[in-house]
Amino acid sequence: MFISSEPAILYFGTPVVLISTVNEDLSCNLAPMSSAFWLGWRCILGLAASSKTTQNIIRTGECVLNLPSVHQVAAVNRLARTTGSNPVPEAKQKKGYHYEQEKFRVAGLTPIPSVTVTPPRVQECPVHLEARVAAIHGVAEEEPAQRGRIVNIELRIQRVHLHTDIIMDGHPNQVDPDKWRPLIMSFQQFYGLGEQVHASALAQIPEELYYSKDVERARTV
Repeated sequence: MFISSEPAILYFGTPVVLISTVNEDLSCNLAPMSSAFWLGWRCILGLAASSKTTQNIIRTGECVLNLPSVHQVAAVNRLARTTGSNPVPEAKQKKGYHYEQEKFRVAGLTPIPSVTVTPPRVQECPVHLEARVAAIHGVAEEEPAQRGRIVNIELRIQRVHLHTDIIMDGHPNQVDPDKWRPLIMSFQQFYGLGEQVHASALAQIPEELYYSKDVERARTV
């Protein structure tokens, strides 16, 4: 049986991302989010326009997408209701957010240098994706009450760093899904992946067949 329902959010389960950016004073901002998905070496982020992370990405044109595993959940949770915006935007005030400048310190995480962008990477995260802005698109532009409040940022990945613990044996350019345990956000709760439930027909396709020109372009950066 089904019923008609009106959930306030439709977050059915997506990976958590820690986005590192650079503030105007060259200090570092670090923010958790989970409205992200990947297409080849492109990533689409859904962010509030008033977010400090959004403003930093638009201003500098770059960021690092750090993907935590389930082992970094406590650090992610320590950042959950912090913001780099001062004063705190009204919408975030209502949700209990507070201003915090030292995000890495509060989370207990370690910044390490990136190769192709200015923002640092998060050492503890098993995946680091250095990225630059390719395009910015408004969301809900047809609705006056929502226009300008949310943006989709298209990023082009230009360097991928993977911890050796998650690399497939004998295949340095592949992540082993049995070793990679991403942190998942589902309806504001933290989860991890369970065991594989069924063999995948798509997995029979060699990953190399998905290479795009973005990979070749990244090699020249």
